[in-house]
Formats: sequence, structure tokens, C-alpha cells
Amino acid sequence: MEEREEAQRPSIYAIRVTVGQEKNTADVLITHAKKHDLPILAVMAPANLSGYLFVEAYGRSSVEKARAGVKHARGMVSGELSMEELEQYLSPQPSVTRMEVGDLVEISSGPFKGERARIVQVDKEKEEVTVEFFEATVPIPVTVKSESVKVIQRKGAEEK
Repeated sequence: MEEREEAQRPSIYAIRVTVGQEKNTADVLITHAKKHDLPILAVMAPANLSGYLFVEAYGRSSVEKARAGVKHARGMVSGELSMEELEQYLSPQPSVTRMEVGDLVEISSGPFKGERARIVQVDKEKEEVTVEFFEATVPIPVTVKSESVKVIQRKGAEEK
């Protein structure tokens, strides 16, 4: 038995979870793993990835046992993750890096909160976007911080 554990190295696995329940599910998963003495080393709920948890453990079966019965844990992604695949979630990127001219956005803070607009310019250095509102009689460009907008439809994607 000792030989087998020595040969087995820890791996990283992804679990699908209910969006918005990542932190709660991670807490329950850790508690469940400790209660059943499972070899779970770490659980990560990246802020910039909704609907997934990453679990470092000795073997897939340990993660499956820890996940069993946890309310918002929906299933496991097949295969292991490499550290290179995980690195993109370890250092958060500014939201402006994922925005493009033509994307439809909703303003999430400030005096224009709730308004919908189209991005007409992206300034990655300043982390700002310039938008034009749909409801305006005359299109007036307004520049806002990228964290104040949420992309609701990507450029080229058809509305449903």
C-alpha cells in the first residue's frame, strides 16, 4: 500500500458546479473531504471562472467521493488539468481584455446603471471602454471603466 501511494502523484481535477455557488460548494466539499478523511489537498474557486472548481487530490476517485452528495456539485470534467491550463485562472486579467468593439453591454454601476449600449472603442491601457447607448435620441459616446460594464452579447453573436 505504501508503494502505491508513493508512486501516485497529486493531480488537479475540475468539477462543474451551480453558477454563483462556487465558494459555498468549495466550503462544503472541503468539509465533506475532511469528514471522510479523503486525500484532498486543495480546492480553488477562481473568481474569473463561473461554474467550476479545481480540486488537487491523490486520484480521481477521491474527488468523486468528496463530491458525492454535495448539493451544487454537478459533475466532473473528464481528465486531469495541467498547471499550464490552470495558470490563466491564478492571475486575474482585467475585464477589458475580453471586450471588443461591437459587443453589447449593460452598465452595472454609476448614473447609467441598467442601460444597454454598444462598445465603440476599447482602451486597454486605461481599462476603459467608450459606449453609445441604444435609447439615446442622438448617439453620444460615453467613456466608462471596464469593470462598470458587463458584456451581454458578443460581437457577431445573434440575439436569441
